[in-house]
Amino acid sequence: QVQLVESGGGLVQPGGSLRLSCAASGIIFRIYAMGWYRQAPGNQRELVTAITGAGTTNYADSVKGRFTISRDNAKNTVYLQMNSLKPEDTAVYFCNAKSGYPNDDHWGQGTQVTVSS
Repeated sequence: QVQLVESGGGLVQPGGSLRLSCAASGIIFRIYAMGWYRQAPGNQRELVTAITGAGTTNYADSVKGRFTISRDNAKNTVYLQMNSLKPEDTAVYFCNAKSGYPNDDHWGQGTQVTVSS
């Protein structure tokens, strides 16, 4: 059974930092592309950043230069370091794992990030 468990969300002031973690189990972690998505109230879920098994990354324009995705294949964990946070970063952040095979696409339960003074 595949499980993705996010942690690290919370309330932070504008300009602050948070680090999210997503621990995976039930998959061969190193072959999966891992991503972070977010969904704010009233908005569609959007891709924030992703990292392939080989370590290639991509970022949404809105977070480039502020967020960094990384992975530790030995710990089956992907991280999202978020710096210079803005109120518009407020959302539920979801971890995603996909292998590229049909229907092999998994989601975590989400963690709330709130940026507010």
